[in-house]
Amino acid sequence: MKKLSILKIGGKVIDNQTELTHILKIFTKIKGPKILVHGGGQKANKLSKQLGIPTNIIEGRRVTNKETLDIATMVYAGLINKQIISQLQKHNTNSLGLTGADLNVIKADKRKVKKHDFGFAGDIKMVNTKVIKMLIKKEIVPVFCAITHDQKGQLLNTNADTIASNLAIALSPFYKVKLIFHFDKKGVLKDAQNEDSVIKKITPKKYLALKNKGIILNGMIPKIDNAFHALDHQVNKVIISGNHSKGTKICL
Repeated sequence: MKKLSILKIGGKVIDNQTELTHILKIFTKIKGPKILVHGGGQKANKLSKQLGIPTNIIEGRRVTNKETLDIATMVYAGLINKQIISQLQKHNTNSLGLTGADLNVIKADKRKVKKHDFGFAGDIKMVNTKVIKMLIKKEIVPVFCAITHDQKGQLLNTNADTIASNLAIALSPFYKVKLIFHFDKKGVLKDAQNEDSVIKKITPKKYLALKNKGIILNGMIPKIDNAFHALDHQVNKVIISGNHSKGTKICL
């Protein structure tokens, strides 16, 4: 079974041009099939502020109204995606930028209102592995942004960590998948003020304890939830890392 590497990069990494350039150069050197997934929350937040549109985050997830969806689509699927594609092409990595709507590759449903109303947020229902495998076979590197669709004409904003996790799960029957969540810290930190306090390994029991103590909170929660979800569905390996360190290994 071939190895497949899936790298997800977050908004703060994207905002740091030096770090982004470096991680993309590393990504281009990964041998074998690979996929890149990116968010872009900081740029979207900045544009929202410039336009006078408030940003609302609940439990680490963005609330997406119509105006916010338009901004997310412009920033994620447009500016950031194409900037990343151009950098990859610079290093001779033939890549294709995708939303979930392109080639009907990721279908999602609008999230139902339960405890909170997240607006035009999408929960993934289908990953078109046939199309992705075809692209990989042709040595094309798919680059996914955080926009999906419902196949009824509606675009949806979907958490990029969730997209990366679902891609890893969907492709795990065909490849030995390594999933890396790359962000602006060395890994999951025990002390947010100490960059070197990396937690080397997190199990479900340890995760619960760290959440209860308030050590893991906000945007890190959906990231780790998605990591465990991937491992629960036969993904081979999941790492949360950054700043070129070994990071935190997520284990069952």
